[in-house]
Amino acid sequence: MERKIVTQTTAADEIEHLMSLHPKGYDLSLDRISGLLDRLGNPQDKLPPVIHIAGTNGKGSASSFCRAILEAQGLAVHVHTSPHLVHWHERFRIGRKGAPGELVDDAVLADAIRRVAKANGGEAITVFEILTAVTFLLFSEHPADAAILEVGLGGRFDATNVIKSPAVSLIMPISLDHQSYLGDRVELIAAEKAGIIKRGVPVVVGFQQEEAARDTVVSTAERLGCPVSVYGQDYHAHEEHGRLIYQDETGLADLTLPPLPGRHQISNAAAAIRALKAAGFNVSDRAIEEGLQKAEWPGRMQRVTEGPLVEQAFEAAEIWIDGGHNPAAGHAIAEMIAELEEKRARPLFLISGMINTKDPVGYFAAFSGMARHVYTVPVTGSEAGIDPVVLAEDASSAGLSAQPASDVRQALTLMREDFEDMEAPPRILIGGSLYLIGDILADNGLVPK
Repeated sequence: MERKIVTQTTAADEIEHLMSLHPKGYDLSLDRISGLLDRLGNPQDKLPPVIHIAGTNGKGSASSFCRAILEAQGLAVHVHTSPHLVHWHERFRIGRKGAPGELVDDAVLADAIRRVAKANGGEAITVFEILTAVTFLLFSEHPADAAILEVGLGGRFDATNVIKSPAVSLIMPISLDHQSYLGDRVELIAAEKAGIIKRGVPVVVGFQQEEAARDTVVSTAERLGCPVSVYGQDYHAHEEHGRLIYQDETGLADLTLPPLPGRHQISNAAAAIRALKAAGFNVSDRAIEEGLQKAEWPGRMQRVTEGPLVEQAFEAAEIWIDGGHNPAAGHAIAEMIAELEEKRARPLFLISGMINTKDPVGYFAAFSGMARHVYTVPVTGSEAGIDPVVLAEDASSAGLSAQPASDVRQALTLMREDFEDMEAPPRILIGGSLYLIGDILADNGLVPK
């Protein structure tokens, strides 16, 4: 029987009210959300097979690949991701049989939030925990064939980790990030990410730059008696003649290259394919091929070709936006820029905003010798935004020429004034913060759907 929903307030209204009542940030334990879920009837135990994804980078790409492939197979797929870029609804995608999933309807989301808040009864809890409980409630009330759950922070104590027995635990690339929460060595962070691994559940390990990270995850999986597949050992992929060649113990598949830019998307796609197989989904090569073609992930090396941003920039400028914000992401983005440079040389400019939980010098260092100039801007969507003057000093410490600007609009104006005699239209990368990217998407009518 379909639930009757009485619209009282919007989902944004409900969340704003919650944020005024509850602490910001994270509670690194599972006690509070476990108690709340128990009062809700434990909806997390009533989900379809779960693909649980942790990692520092690549979680979103893996989620996108998994979803697109499963939907190409005709399956209904729920997807939980975080954070959102523009609207809270992006965190909750409801699967539909034989059609792509859709972001949750506002009235449905607002109703679920009210029910979860009522069950919480005013107890101390974070908004992220409440929204994770909302995820489980929504996903349990809408039939589907699979659910993709992306970890918010870490793994071991992340609110999504109340899932007792996922179909697969997928660990994407691990590097230093959120050190104040997770530790200052990559093996410590890997141990936190590996905390999503459950006894006997298949584990797929994506490409790991750091051997210490890979070894930590693998040893955890082996200790818990899990079948484990490691990229470069049990499965791998490479580009050949403009195609993606994937191989594991079952054979070789000649597939389309994914549309998501960057060579690292080859290993990300391979990890997603392996995870679906390990989870027991019978996906055909046709579904994999179609899924790789349709995968998209807004705000990650996304080309902006129209809208106010383009109108404000140099004529014929090439504009990219990317929310990557740690040193590993910086290096991946720099590699993508280098690939673009091989095809067509353009002077590179950065417009960057970051928050104070990141490593700005490490991020900027990836562009040393590449970027002609950096304009630093405020991050208006977060109280933790780094002052542009300070951020410009960080960029200078990484060896880059930099100066602060009041916003992206002024940065583009300064660029036109300061570099009017460039040899070619510039390539402009705007990034460093998902908050900044969300604002740009909203301002340019590029809201994720």
